[in-house]
Amino acid sequence: MASEVETTPTPKTSTSQNDGPKTATVADPKLVASDQLPSAETCHQVGNYTVLDREGSTVPFKDLYSGADSTRRVLVIFIRHFFCGSCQEFVRALAESVRRDDLLRLPKSTSIVIIGCGDPGLIDVYVGETGCPFPIYADPTGKLYDDLAMAKTLALGSRPEYIRKSMLRIVVESIWQGLWQISSGLATKGGDSSQNGGEFLFESSKEGEEKQITWCHRMKTTRDHSEIADLARILDPDCKVLLAKN
Repeated sequence: MASEVETTPTPKTSTSQNDGPKTATVADPKLVASDQLPSAETCHQVGNYTVLDREGSTVPFKDLYSGADSTRRVLVIFIRHFFCGSCQEFVRALAESVRRDDLLRLPKSTSIVIIGCGDPGLIDVYVGETGCPFPIYADPTGKLYDDLAMAKTLALGSRPEYIRKSMLRIVVESIWQGLWQISSGLATKGGDSSQNGGEFLFESSKEGEEKQITWCHRMKTTRDHSEIADLARILDPDCKVLLAKN
């Protein structure tokens, strides 16, 4: 597993509205992640992709946000590889806040789904490490990450509020988690260590309408998930849900 390295992200470059955002990669330093919304065509296309559940069974991506049991609004969170300690800190903070019902109270008809880029055999391990109460799926092909223009970089970036552990501890624990999976054959299947994620909000304005992405944030560095308080404001723009301090 590659370690996260502290580098300075390259400046943004403009992209054509028609072409949509481009995927930023280490080999393409001129491009970095932007928060431009994917086109309706892209939303429709990725909806036909599949992800894997904890059993390794395929599930249409669209079913996660538009299935029979889906809520009106679904926040899909793409994490990095399953051994990423920084993302685990984010998921722990998110789960703790929702569980305590203090900083982030999910409004009615709103739910959260998490997708990682590694082997689905690590989903249960991830739940054990983070206490994640949200459904988790895997996209080991990385097609969703690519077509939704999420960046690839090992740039560390500034430390967010959701990270409470030291970087040394995070790296050591990440390595240990990988080593612990040697016997299962999953030690090298956590996912692309340079692949970043992001958050995408799917919602419809009325019953029966196809859901579209109405807001998104793509990670520009390895610890650039949206802060919990920012997600609370996105999910509750009218401030009907009380935002309390931790």
